[in-house]
Amino acid sequence: MSAVTTAAPPASDERLAQFVPTGIASRYKPPRAWIDPDQSKSWLGRARPIVLSHKRTLLTALSLSFAALLLQVQIPNLLNDAVTNSLQDHTVPLSHYTWLVLGLAIGAGVSAYVSRLFLMRTAYAMEFDLRNMLYEHLTRMEFGFYDRVQSGQLISRANSDIRSVQMYLTFGPSILVQCAIAVVAFVYMLTINVPLAFVAMSTTPFVFLLSVRMRRSMFPVSWLIQARLAEVATIVDENINGVRVVKSFVAEPRELKTLAQAADRLKWSYIKDADLRARFAPAVQNLPQVGLALILLVGGLLVIHGHLRVGAILAFSAYIVMLQAPFQMLGMLVMLGQRASASAKRIYEVLDEHPAIVDAPDALDLVHCDGDVEFDSVDFAYADGPLVLNGLSLHLRPGETVAMVGRTASGKTTVSRLLPRFYDVQRGSVRVDGHDVRKLSIASLRAQIGVVLDEPFLFSISIRDNIAYGRPDASLEEVQAAARAAGAEEFIVELPEGYDTVVGERGYTLSGGQRQRVAIARTLLVNPPILILDDATSAVDVQVEQVIHEGLRVLMEGRTTLIVAHRLSTIGLADRVVLVDDGRVVADGTHTELMETSALYVEVLAQVEQEERDVPDGGER
Repeated sequence: MSAVTTAAPPASDERLAQFVPTGIASRYKPPRAWIDPDQSKSWLGRARPIVLSHKRTLLTALSLSFAALLLQVQIPNLLNDAVTNSLQDHTVPLSHYTWLVLGLAIGAGVSAYVSRLFLMRTAYAMEFDLRNMLYEHLTRMEFGFYDRVQSGQLISRANSDIRSVQMYLTFGPSILVQCAIAVVAFVYMLTINVPLAFVAMSTTPFVFLLSVRMRRSMFPVSWLIQARLAEVATIVDENINGVRVVKSFVAEPRELKTLAQAADRLKWSYIKDADLRARFAPAVQNLPQVGLALILLVGGLLVIHGHLRVGAILAFSAYIVMLQAPFQMLGMLVMLGQRASASAKRIYEVLDEHPAIVDAPDALDLVHCDGDVEFDSVDFAYADGPLVLNGLSLHLRPGETVAMVGRTASGKTTVSRLLPRFYDVQRGSVRVDGHDVRKLSIASLRAQIGVVLDEPFLFSISIRDNIAYGRPDASLEEVQAAARAAGAEEFIVELPEGYDTVVGERGYTLSGGQRQRVAIARTLLVNPPILILDDATSAVDVQVEQVIHEGLRVLMEGRTTLIVAHRLSTIGLADRVVLVDDGRVVADGTHTELMETSALYVEVLAQVEQEERDVPDGGER
């Protein structure tokens, strides 16, 4: 028990020093670069720093790809020489050209292999940076951001949208390099026959014009596809997380209908996308075939009139066939570009959101905390809604335990959210040890505050790791001591793997009361000087609650504790009780004093007692 019942840290004359967070340092390196914050630039311009941060591997891949193509482009010219010198004039042995072509093919193959290897490394490195950049940004966003953003939308941006951007940033330059080889091939064709070279490339302007039209037509559809993918992801995410609610209301058919409707909208978008590609892609890909027909026509006439050798037609035909792949990929590049553009803008929408709650430039680190807490004339409202707190003032002295009582929606839970600065007040101030929480670094402030919510969240990891979440380096003995103090060890040891038992998603393989006891143990292990218990024993039965209270009484000695109370038994833990109504403290004193002086307090307790009777005895909620 000693591991979790150590007295609060002694006061120090130098409470504000350098804060050293507890936890495990990430073994992953942060993103090499961040997107350009200038929103006036194009999406590619904003992504430029990310690409440049990987320029070595990307340039190596592109250089080797260009080298492979240069080797390949020599082959048609060698075929021209082979036909002319070996088959027609018999001046050079055919084996000479055979070995040259074989050597060029091997060299091109090796270069292409190494190029592909470096290109894929670059692709996955960029994807890694983009995903970590987005996640790092999300960790800095305040609670208000998550109040208004759907989790499915964020998941979609972190997966399919990032993949679309990554593919274009890496494979786009590679495709452009392959298209650029057309210039080299054109130069070789000019050395053979200038008029025929222009005939061969006569379809290129039409390919360009069609590509431009294709790009303009596909962008809105690409945006729509990504948005509707996110819509489907949101529905699936909500149905999985809310499966108990869905099943309890027998709402599976309705949810399936909702998903089917979203899937139909997504299907329409994909079909529209396929229709646009079907209109433009065949023309873009097959226009070079028209060039091949023109070569056979014009080149054949030149051969008949003795102005061209037969080998030249063979070389020109090989060049046209070689250029078909780049032209085909040009259509794919347009498609990738439009999808990447839509995805990038969706990602930038998140990255351009500035966190509302950040450290002040001159923020101080709260290293040693006495636990003096004061709410001074606090006003607060959620997202431009009505005031939840209206001039609330409350002082918690160091080591004092205060129970906060009030009717539903009176603002009790909101008070507990303002202290660790999950939200910022609109007016007034919240102070810890005389310092406005907005002047303290967020990490050091929250390290001094332990919070147990009424809806505990557990991760899909072992019981031990869940309890040690705030102190990953804690020993098993310390974890067990915290579990005993929270009344959790009794059921933990009965689990198949004991403390090593892995709980299901959100801890739903445990009952509500078991989850809550694990959450309490998690906070007890951190041993903070300030505790916030937001209806922390609401889901446990009376017997278990008594065990937890015994541990809490010992733990709260020397610590400042704010209890959002909904049970009469919980109020008994407090030195003082405050009654909150309409967002302000309307009564303050001991339980006995308030029973004698406040009719509203008696009324609130009567409502609580009635709710207690409505819950079956002995059952965990």
